[in-house]
Amino acid sequence: MSKLVSKPVCLADFEVHFLQSLDRIARDYFTSGANQEQTARDNVEAFKRYRLRPRMLKDVSNVNMKTTIMGNEIDFPIGIAPTAVQKMAHPEGEVATARAYYVRIRPPAASSMNTCMIASTWGTTSIEEVAQANGSGLRWFQLYVFRNKQITMNLIQRAEQAGYKALVVTVDQPVVGKRLTDDRNKYSIPSHLKLVNVNTDGLRSVHNPLDTQQSTESVVHQYTHSLMDSKLTWDTITWVKSFTKLPVIVKGVLTGEDAKLAVQLGVDGIIVSNHGGRQLDGVLATIDVLGEVVEAVEGRVEIYVDGGVRQGTDVLKALALGAKAVFIGRPVLWGLAYQGQTGVEEVLRIVKEEFKLAMALSGCAKLSDIQPSLLAYDRKYYCKL
Repeated sequence: MSKLVSKPVCLADFEVHFLQSLDRIARDYFTSGANQEQTARDNVEAFKRYRLRPRMLKDVSNVNMKTTIMGNEIDFPIGIAPTAVQKMAHPEGEVATARAYYVRIRPPAASSMNTCMIASTWGTTSIEEVAQANGSGLRWFQLYVFRNKQITMNLIQRAEQAGYKALVVTVDQPVVGKRLTDDRNKYSIPSHLKLVNVNTDGLRSVHNPLDTQQSTESVVHQYTHSLMDSKLTWDTITWVKSFTKLPVIVKGVLTGEDAKLAVQLGVDGIIVSNHGGRQLDGVLATIDVLGEVVEAVEGRVEIYVDGGVRQGTDVLKALALGAKAVFIGRPVLWGLAYQGQTGVEEVLRIVKEEFKLAMALSGCAKLSDIQPSLLAYDRKYYCKL
């Protein structure tokens, strides 16, 4: 394994530190994908299949990355995806992340960090504490629909009262994917942490984590199975919309067919996502699905994408394919493990500056200059099914 440079200069440098610093169970939980992890790897590799066609002799002396998502202005189109149990990466967990991306009290060089965080249902910090740490920053709440609808309704009401601006309904987990590493480790939440937005006591009662003979499945997976609603349908989205005035964004759409259904039901946005490759192994990488979803919705709702974004050119490619913004998950955890709030700030700063440079070198002074013609697909990777 390579050594961490004295100061990280790209996101991969943070990953090196992350892999070296966390204990095995925490590291495996954050890095693992479903089954043989084909999709988890391909999310990253797929960006290499798209090559750039930069235009020259364009005035890029003033590159503007500002945009709006769900009507709210952000300084650059890179948000924070929902990731669970962040206190396994750093003691301050979600609080450090919430403080990192909404920076208004720093010197001017660092002041433009206003973007969006999606807080996870499976947080180790409460909805309310994240909101307090975040102040007036833009935050959305990632929502699971539970078998017990009262749990779901309570979460929606708490998110509304705490000033979240949208609900991000995860639709790709009616049941939990098979994560072999977690099963081998008999993964459970560390005893000093709690999933504070749900009943952690229920998790601890599934079985004694020290008794490795009772099940081949991780404790957390058993608990999650017991809560999730496997009867999740499009009618559920209609029910959520009837229960809230917040914009409803569906996360986990991977086909044009489902994108059209989502639009027909009046959703406000779609996040193209395969859960970081942690649900169904063998599905397409999200960047490969993005164009199909964008084409299907015909501009009627905003489209976002997560999964595999590791550098500024990845952001450029996603926007060229029609994404309004991208969301990053694991790299935020790498920064969190590196240096808490400061580490997350540095991750965002680096990828933001890489994206700005990629825009300039491609002849794009503003986001509307980023068009599909900027991309070429590398045909050596093409295989007709």
